[in-house]
Amino acid sequence: MYHVTQLPNGLRLATVEMPHMASVSLGIWSAVGSRCERKTESGISHFIEHMLFKGTSRRTAIQISQEIEGIGGYINACTSEEHTCYHARAHAKHAFRLMDVLGDMYLNPVFDRREISRERNVIKEEIAMTFDQPSQHVLELSDNTLWPNQPLGQSIAGNEQSLNAIKGRHLTNFHSKHYVSGSTVVVAAGNIRHTELIHLAKKLAKRIPKGCISKWFPAAQNNTDPEICLFTRNIEQTQLAFGIRTCSRHDPRRFALRLLNTLLGENMSSRLFRTIREEHGLAYCIYSTPNFYHDTGSLTITAGLDTSNTEKALKLSVEELRQLRNKIPSAGELNRARDYLIGQLELSLESTDNQMNWVAEQLLGFEKIIPPDQIKDHLHKVRPSDIRRAAIDFFRPENFCLSMVSPLKSKRKISKCLEID
Repeated sequence: MYHVTQLPNGLRLATVEMPHMASVSLGIWSAVGSRCERKTESGISHFIEHMLFKGTSRRTAIQISQEIEGIGGYINACTSEEHTCYHARAHAKHAFRLMDVLGDMYLNPVFDRREISRERNVIKEEIAMTFDQPSQHVLELSDNTLWPNQPLGQSIAGNEQSLNAIKGRHLTNFHSKHYVSGSTVVVAAGNIRHTELIHLAKKLAKRIPKGCISKWFPAAQNNTDPEICLFTRNIEQTQLAFGIRTCSRHDPRRFALRLLNTLLGENMSSRLFRTIREEHGLAYCIYSTPNFYHDTGSLTITAGLDTSNTEKALKLSVEELRQLRNKIPSAGELNRARDYLIGQLELSLESTDNQMNWVAEQLLGFEKIIPPDQIKDHLHKVRPSDIRRAAIDFFRPENFCLSMVSPLKSKRKISKCLEID
């Protein structure tokens, strides 16, 4: 089902052939994101993502959207810490149109001075919108608390100071440096053959500048005790993000950690949900999420709470971490978590968009495609003792970082809630 061709210039083309589907999802990915940026460049990858929709040497902004939406498709983009993706989906008969528009955007952006000024203000509004949503704002604070004073912890959208400093020449130079053959992956998933993708990508392959994969700044960790970031604000709830530093996507412990997270807080059967919501009624929603990067990772517990319940909820959450450190889970609990993860993986891969994302992230993250069956095999090999071992390795005070957006004015009492030893 998966086909990959690497061209002599380093450009990689990958196809997920799904002939039973009517549509095709096409993505052009660049291995560049916010952790490739210096402090003065903060937000530039995201800024370029916006600007590629503002027009090319062949198309205006309205023509870009009309050419895709006018055939019943959609087009979008996203920027993360390590990647930028431009993607579109439509009926498979329009695959040429998708490639033509996305390739034009990727290769031929026009960084017009007036559009840069307008889009700078749009991004500032995007940042303001995040700030106005405490549940989103706390996640920004959490990243900065987990990895302070370094690119991995800075906001993907940047900040007002860095945005004001970014000019047209900076966008042009950054684009020329990172949107190159060795840093680019083109993926199609759906009713399309690999030979067809190779044919569609001919123009892009000929015109894309030759270059190597983008470099990123490594993560640093110097903490010996839990870190707490309190943003005091007059709101009804306390929003918290309890971040825990873990391991990279290349660490063999990631499979045990993935299952540990499911036990802890991924769904309604999880320990945190049962304890915090069902037994004590302290939160409407509480969940945990793992993130894996090139050289590090995190597991983050998030919740919205009545401020008077914050200490109790934190103590109960830490107690769940302690229990995972002290006692191996039962075989039945582990089997249910494993079946949940495998089931979610299988359901997600029914989508052309998700297949496209899966393949691109595998190629950019591992330099190869790891088949889903191999992932399942790794999950099946995880034993209950491996779960406990991962909890012992990661649930340590020096890995804890708590961020809160809250009416609280002091974090003095909160620090005692994070004691696990």
